[in-house]
Formats: sequence, C-alpha cells, structure tokens
Amino acid sequence: MYRILTADGPAKRGELATPHGDVQTPVFMNVGTLGAIKGAVSSADLEAVKCQVELSNTYHLHLRPGDGIIKEMGGLRKFMAWDGPILTDSGGFQVLSLGALRKITEEGVRFASHIDGRRIFMGPEESVEIQSNLGSTVAMAFDECAPYPCERSYMQASVDRTSRWLGRCRDRLRELNAREDTPNKEQMLFGIVQGGTYADIRIAHAETVASFGLDGYAIGGLAVGEPAEEMYRVLEEVAPRLPAGKPTYLMGVGTPQNILEAVARGVDFFDCVLPARNGRHAHVYSADGKRNLLNARYERDPRPISDGCGCPACRRYSRAYIRHLFKAREMLAMRLCVLHNLYYFNTLMEEIRAAIEEKRYGKFVTEKLERMRNPEM
Repeated sequence: MYRILTADGPAKRGELATPHGDVQTPVFMNVGTLGAIKGAVSSADLEAVKCQVELSNTYHLHLRPGDGIIKEMGGLRKFMAWDGPILTDSGGFQVLSLGALRKITEEGVRFASHIDGRRIFMGPEESVEIQSNLGSTVAMAFDECAPYPCERSYMQASVDRTSRWLGRCRDRLRELNAREDTPNKEQMLFGIVQGGTYADIRIAHAETVASFGLDGYAIGGLAVGEPAEEMYRVLEEVAPRLPAGKPTYLMGVGTPQNILEAVARGVDFFDCVLPARNGRHAHVYSADGKRNLLNARYERDPRPISDGCGCPACRRYSRAYIRHLFKAREMLAMRLCVLHNLYYFNTLMEEIRAAIEEKRYGKFVTEKLERMRNPEM
C-alpha cells in the first residue's frame, strides 16, 4: 500500500508499505544486478549507507546462478542476506542493450546468452515466473525499451505490444501469487510506460497502463540518449496522467541533477548504476559537484572525500590515501568510493524528503543545482 504523506507542488513525499519493510519516498534504489553491488559491497554495507531498496535483474539472475537455484535457497532476499525490499527489473531493458543477440516476436524475445551464446526465450509469462522464483518485493512487467532515436511507426507497434504483454504479466502473476510454493505471495507488479519522446504516444500509453490498476507505474525508455530537456518534457506530460495514489518510478535515472528535476515533476522512485560505476573509477560525488580522486591535486590532501560526510569512507580515510589505493590497484579503493557514492545518493534522498515535508522544495532544488554547476574537480 502506498500513501502520500505530503506534497509540495508536484513533488510528493510518500511511503510504500511492503511485506519486507516500509519504503520512504522519494527513494533511490541501489543497483545490484546479480544480487550484489559491484565494488565488493555486501548486504551489511547497504544498511550502513542507508539503502532502502536493492534492485536486481531478472535476465542476469536467470542465466547465473539460475532462478530455480535461488528459489531453492529461499528466494533472493535470503540468498543475498538482505532483509529489506527488492525490486527486480524484468529483463526488458536487455531487449535494447543486447540488440545484436535477440529477436522480438509477439510471444516474447529470443536471446543468445551474452555468457556462452546458448539460446534462451523470455516472454511476459517467463519473466514474471523468474521474478516469482526470485521472490522480489516488486516485479516489473516485461516490456520493450525501444532505442533513441526511433521511427514513429516502430515506436507505436512496440508500445502496443508492450500493452499486450502487460496483460499477460498481470494474469500470470495472479496465478503465481496463489501457489503454495511461491516465495512471496504478496509480490507487487509495476507496469511500464513507453513511447520515446513522442508526446501523443506517451500520453496514450500512460492512460492504457494506468487502466490496469497495478501497484505502481514506471516511466521507461528515457536516459537512453535523448537530451535532458526532452526527458523533463516527457515527465511533465506523463507523470500527471499516472494514478496519484501509486508510486511513480523513473527507470535508469540518474544523476543528482536528474533526480532533483524529476522529483519536482512528480517522480518518487529512481535507480541507476552511476554511483557504483563512477565510484569504481575514482569519481566521487559531493555537494559541490563531482571529484576525480586520480587528479594530482589530491596526492597530499588529508581531507575526507567530502567535508561533513558521514559515510564509512569519509569517517576514516583521506583523499590522499584513497588516491594511493587506486594508483596501487588495491580493491579497497573501489569499495570505499562506491560506499561513499551510495551514501551520498541515499542522503540526498533524505534531504529531498525533508525539503518536501517543509514545503521548501523549489528553493532547495535551486540551491542544490547552483552548487552542482562546478566542473569536475
């Protein structure tokens, strides 16, 4: 059950009650594609950096170790020793990212595994069954994330097929949730709105997806190459047409700037690989912008990554030490920077929630964005 606690214009401060714990929104979901955050970050670490929701991927876990094995082990939460909620992506994004390895039909998608080339098939029913085996808190409907740019005729056909797939996902999940051996009989389903940057296709699809009466609604197919201004325009057109009493999830986004702008347009769920990916390459976030710890200026810098930060890295280690670790190719360097970045994102979401509660979100965004205008340091 989702409820809005307060709002400041379109920005909403809510709470999603789940069988695995309550989620305070707006929320950033920390991405552990294969059941772990890249950078040697454990489930215990996620608690230390204030993670609320962990996100894993259906396609990748189906291939390795196999959703059947995870089900035998008691579901993904038990398998990875994580007590909180988990959202599983449906595998639909791989329809885009593995373009050279797949074929789309009305039934679903045939893939060549990126690991060993073996042929696999995933349709709406298969995607939902895998997610049911994983026992995630929230399952995502199977869709096609069309490329950008995309011809109008292809986009319309893709969106229509995604709508038909959504009905099949909903029906199959109802059946699976009624089974005795299902790891999570209260698994939620979020539908996904597609349509690229075509306003009329987006609006029509939002209305179609909303008519299914689901637990939440995602906006997909953005942050795939279009300018940020186009993404914000699409959000302004789509978000108001989704049910106000349900979560709104912007998939694969994004940067701190993207998150601040999207919350102002009514979005309250986010995920992105950037905090972990950038951290593994010595790029760290701060209130004043992004730092590259490999820069020579940090060779003798005794300060923490970000002044005033309470993350496990900043409480103990200096910029100089972490830079040394990167130069020495020590894994600890990546781990510390990933922990810092996740802590930064999760703390940013706390600040966003507080600003909405105090009805000062517009001023908060202006001040935050102004400080972030600094070039990479």
